[in-house]
Amino acid sequence: MKSISAREANLRFGHYLLDAMTEPIVIEKHKTPVVAMVSYKEYQRLIDLENTYWAEKARAAEEEGYIGEDKSMEFIKAATNVET
Repeated sequence: MKSISAREANLRFGHYLLDAMTEPIVIEKHKTPVVAMVSYKEYQRLIDLENTYWAEKARAAEEEGYIGEDKSMEFIKAATNVET
C-alpha cells in the first residue's frame, strides 16, 4: 500500500487517482494517516462485505431471541445512566 503526504496528493491528484484504481493510497497529514483512497469497486466491495456481516449478526440475534425494544431501552438507560 502506498502512502503519500496530503501536499503530494494535492499536487498530483490525477496521478494518484489513477493509482488508487489498482491499489489503496494512504494520504498522511503531518505523517499521520488520515484518508485511504480506494477505487469505487473496492469501496463497494467493502460496503457489501459490511452489509453481509451486519445482516448475519441480525439473523443470529433473531435466532437467539433478542430482548425487544423496551428492554433494550431499559438496558441503554441503565448502562449510560441517561434518560431518553
